[in-house]
Amino acid sequence: MRKYWVVFKVALSERLVYRTDFFIATFLRFIPIITTILLWRAIYDGANRTEVGGLAYSQMVAYYLFVMIVRAFGSMPRLATDMATDIRDGDLRKYLLQPINYLGYNLTLRGAHKLVYFVMAAVPYALVFYLCRGYLPEWPSAGMLGLSMISLVLAFLIGFAINTVIGLLGFWFLEVASFIHVFMTAQYFLSGHMFPLSLLPESMQTVVDLLPFAYETYYPTLILLQRLEPDEAVRVIAVQCVWVLVLLLAARVAWARGLRRYAAYGG
Repeated sequence: MRKYWVVFKVALSERLVYRTDFFIATFLRFIPIITTILLWRAIYDGANRTEVGGLAYSQMVAYYLFVMIVRAFGSMPRLATDMATDIRDGDLRKYLLQPINYLGYNLTLRGAHKLVYFVMAAVPYALVFYLCRGYLPEWPSAGMLGLSMISLVLAFLIGFAINTVIGLLGFWFLEVASFIHVFMTAQYFLSGHMFPLSLLPESMQTVVDLLPFAYETYYPTLILLQRLEPDEAVRVIAVQCVWVLVLLLAARVAWARGLRRYAAYGG
């Protein structure tokens, strides 16, 4: 494990080289929050309703704020693209020659990136949540807080595993951009990122529950919002664990079979 600890420390140092630029870029990502909150205000006023999808306006604002946190755990920018590029350009061979697991290396790398992101984003997050404190629920109990942390870690693993599987398609396809586009579109609509899944028809919610996307964003957000009872939260975490195992197994199988057809030439 020492080599992965070294990778983790190097990744931290790499991300902190341009920390000012990183902090500014992170801060600017919070600007669309204002427009989204105003958009939901217009939707509630236009519909002349106090609840939409079973959520009052204050709960909707809180939902969107917590979605930002959950998405920060589950999103893996460029992971699939970078993996496919390593395979296509032959850069994968340098990892095969080193005493390190390629998938474990990328998992460690992403863990370091997430740590730096949350450290740099702590101030913007604190500012936004302070300004919107009137919309937020009460501080959760120790038990629910613990369940929330477990769910967020599992959301991170689900996001990593899904992107890894898509990236490893580079063993079979020269270009995976179309797969990434389909995945990003499905994830945006079916994960609860764009809107709460409670807005969907009940029949469609049943179908969505069979996919991993909701367990990457929507249900972890409900746990943070304390919209689920402890036993329901435990059930969600159990399903998340199942998806993590299934997706990591799929990634491991894709990796093993992909290596059989992989070839790289030149220096």
